[in-house]
Amino acid sequence: MPFNDTDSSGRKLDLRTLSHDRLVALVTELGQPAFRAKQVEDWVWKKHVTSFDEMTNVPAVLRAQLAEHCSLGGTSELVRQISADGSRKYLLSYEDGTRAECVGMPTRNKLAVCVSSQAGCRMGCVFCATGQGGFSRSLTATEIYDQVVHVSEDFQTRASSVVMMGQGEPFNNYDEVLKALRMLNSSDGLGIGARHLTVSTCGIIPMIRRFSKEPEQFTLAVSLHSAVQATRNVLMPGVKKYSLAHLHEVMGEYVEATGRRPTYEYALIGGVNDTKPELDALCDFCRGTLSHVNLIQLNDLEGSKLKPSTEEKAEMFVRRLAQVGVEATVRNSRGNDIDAACGQLSQLHNADL
Repeated sequence: MPFNDTDSSGRKLDLRTLSHDRLVALVTELGQPAFRAKQVEDWVWKKHVTSFDEMTNVPAVLRAQLAEHCSLGGTSELVRQISADGSRKYLLSYEDGTRAECVGMPTRNKLAVCVSSQAGCRMGCVFCATGQGGFSRSLTATEIYDQVVHVSEDFQTRASSVVMMGQGEPFNNYDEVLKALRMLNSSDGLGIGARHLTVSTCGIIPMIRRFSKEPEQFTLAVSLHSAVQATRNVLMPGVKKYSLAHLHEVMGEYVEATGRRPTYEYALIGGVNDTKPELDALCDFCRGTLSHVNLIQLNDLEGSKLKPSTEEKAEMFVRRLAQVGVEATVRNSRGNDIDAACGQLSQLHNADL
């Protein structure tokens, strides 16, 4: 089949979206030996070049041909903010003008990167700023991958872990998210260990079941935030159709299929999900399961009536969960002063551009 050098919108194809076999086919159609494809891939995925002219061991004629037929995609940085704790938040723009945020969080000699899987979000969680800004589109695997590359290059440090906890619901963009995970994990990509690649979902049950069947040991986190159905329906309307009973069942299937321990994310909201009945329900939900509870003090959102719980309540949750055999920790929020903490990614600084 002849090579089509434009996508459905008429733009040049992003070369990085081509499979190895398709790139080999393109190179040979352009009259070059097949081994040139691997050279091109090394420049793209290992050296992260932004111009075909940088591919110095690739013949000039092939570089010109590739530039004619393809683009190298990539991102441009619109805003970078630096937190007092050393975290950095970035607003990135893609070729079509779509914008997404990501965060780099250094800890001693390690760098964790929080990336977005969508520009905006449709889930509507009431404690999260992202959903309040509307939804633009899902991101491609390369656009997700590029966020990690951008942060790593800015810190001049290899990313040691990646969490898909930024803007969007990753399992509403399952195929591209999985491609991105595999690119990040691949030795031809960034070579990050599978167990250091985490997907956080609101609880899209069919996709959790599908994720449990993937061969890689990627890590799963589930945004729970309440084990009381009525409370969770209010806090997380986007997953109201998936009952807690069904979620509990599928998480048991996940553990049985993978042998891995999932994490439940729980943002403590004063007077909402930090009460004794809520704690009792959480203990009942987790009791007897292989799980870890990650407690987060709710991060303030401008204009929101929801307020963080107290440190005393957080410690009480930790103690009570330990009594039923469930490990829990209180997570230290990073980047709160630049609206980079969990639930704060809203692109509020767009108005300043």
